[in-house]
Amino acid sequence: MAEERTVPVPSSWMTPSGRYGRAVARACDIGVALVVLAAAQYYGGDYDLLLGGLMALSLLARRRFPATVMAVVLALGVAQFVLYDLPDLPLASAPASYDVAVLFAMMSVVHHSRTTWMPYLAGAVVLLATATGTVGVPALGIEPFAEPESLLIFWGLTLTVWLTAFALHTRRLYAESQAARARHAEREQEQRVRLAAARERAEIARELHDVVAHSLAVMILQADGAGAVLRKSPDMAESALKTIAATGRDAIDDMHRIVRVLREGNQDSADGGPPRRLVTLDEIQVVAERARAAGLTVDVSVEVGEGRLSPAEEMTAFRIVQECLTNVLRHAGAGAGVDIRLHEEQGTLLIDVVDDGAGALVGRGAGGRSGGNGLVGMRERVELAGGAFEAGPRLGSGWHVRASIPTRTK
Repeated sequence: MAEERTVPVPSSWMTPSGRYGRAVARACDIGVALVVLAAAQYYGGDYDLLLGGLMALSLLARRRFPATVMAVVLALGVAQFVLYDLPDLPLASAPASYDVAVLFAMMSVVHHSRTTWMPYLAGAVVLLATATGTVGVPALGIEPFAEPESLLIFWGLTLTVWLTAFALHTRRLYAESQAARARHAEREQEQRVRLAAARERAEIARELHDVVAHSLAVMILQADGAGAVLRKSPDMAESALKTIAATGRDAIDDMHRIVRVLREGNQDSADGGPPRRLVTLDEIQVVAERARAAGLTVDVSVEVGEGRLSPAEEMTAFRIVQECLTNVLRHAGAGAGVDIRLHEEQGTLLIDVVDDGAGALVGRGAGGRSGGNGLVGMRERVELAGGAFEAGPRLGSGWHVRASIPTRTK
């Protein structure tokens, strides 16, 4: 079987969804939460610890629910500014260092969001919130909590975090697309391997049927004929035995090729099928002569220019003629007449095989066609060559087979 190029697929434990990736992600989430919690603990106030602890706790779910976590952290940030403005609730600072949770939440939205607009919305919300807290909105009674010069620092920090998260987001999407392409390529490769194996099995089955069916049909009829004339005409019996021996030797050679393919998987032919014994249209005369020795009347006409057919096309034509003669021997028997015509017309090889059905088996229940593997194999060969095939009974008696095969352009 032809060698397929292997597409590397990332190992599952190394990917973000793998066991190793999930463990690292959990460790990072816990680390971020501890950083926020430690920042809140630094201020020592109960309300600072409460707000910072809730922010840290919500960040543990930032990968699964990034938008929800950001909304919760922003709400806690708003509550922090509202409580800071109340004299009875002493908060250490607003903004405080644990407000870095807002940046972590924004980073999670940008990095893990599955929609194209969410990263931009998250960045815009944080920029607006920092501007509101820094400059204030006197019309709404919101006083600034920091110097206006701090706005550039807050915005610079926000944009730096946003760009870093967006770069990670782009890298994640690229890695996922590469993994999806690798899985798709792997499935396609497996499908190609299965199709190639199926084609090879079908090709071997056709070759095996052609070798066994034709050879055994000729050998059986020759053996019957030799037994019938052994005492009356030793010369005819000797000729029949020689035909049996020659047919058997060719069959053994072909069987050796097929068995070698089954054992070793060797591929020698250009079209990827099992290695074939090269044949030419001249060998049609050989099988026709053997059919005549078996009792058929065979008329052969081959009108094809030399070199007009490729080896594969000559093999297809030879196998079709061989199978037709086999069917006549099996279903009509000795005494039937067969007319074989091969000619080329406008770049197409036309094959016509007609028998008169007048053999010794007709009338004894053996004259009908089975429509089995032989016809299926011929049709498959012709269709693989890009041609058309038809077969059926003639009016009265007999059978006809017609095939047209496009030939190569010289």
